Amino acid sequence: MSLWLLNHFSTSALAVVAVGGTVLLAVAGSVLLRRRHPSLARGEHNDMVGVTLGMFGAIYGIILAFVIVTLWTQLEEAQTIVASEATSAALITRDAAAFPEPVRARLDGAMSGYVHAVVEDQWPRMRAGNPSYGATEAHLQDAFRVLQTYAPQGHSEQVFYEQAVGHLDDVAAQRRARITMAGRELPVLLQALAFGGALVLIPLTFLYGLRKLRVQILFVASVAGLVGFSLLLVFVLDRPFSGDLSVSPLPYREGALARYWTP
Repeated sequence: MSLWLLNHFSTSALAVVAVGGTVLLAVAGSVLLRRRHPSLARGEHNDMVGVTLGMFGAIYGIILAFVIVTLWTQLEEAQTIVASEATSAALITRDAAAFPEPVRARLDGAMSGYVHAVVEDQWPRMRAGNPSYGATEAHLQDAFRVLQTYAPQGHSEQVFYEQAVGHLDDVAAQRRARITMAGRELPVLLQALAFGGALVLIPLTFLYGLRKLRVQILFVASVAGLVGFSLLLVFVLDRPFSGDLSVSPLPYREGALARYWTP
């Protein structure tokens, strides 16, 4: 369900629904409770509610901050992995220029197939939360087979051959890291803590009595808006390859790899 929402609605639309909906529900709940229990406006229990709200808010804020920073770091790590994989693939195509034409053509064909498979087949699978090694396995094996069956001639070819093998090993390692990253999500307990904590914190604000209704609404709406926006960040950052804030496959189309995309 979360992946479907991320892939079918823009972040701005999700923000309107998540933040706006949280604020509206919180304000409506506060007004209804105030009407049912008019004595709350006198603030007779504000001392106790204030301490509880402050303590719980601080703990919940630390937890949310930890989760958001962790997810943001995960997104940056995924971007680094993608850039590194594309760079390694581009270096292989440059190293191949030192090999004889038949070997260079075969290696170019394997790397072209690999890059197209990553962008056109594997990326949609990762976006849908269903990453697969099979989408690129055949092309990667072809590239390994080309290098495994070729014996470099001369010192110059030997140097570029060793570099190409090293870069191909890097591509394989970074592909594994990328697919592993695509399958990650926030643990269920942390999800329950992040979203369940909001169900405790926001209703606590209803109990903090203020004589003027407008001030009460402003107070409740401010807390609900902040919590709603924080939960929106948790929601959109949880999947680094889905939604508007996802990692882009653009590095596989740029630089030395751009020639694989020209007609």
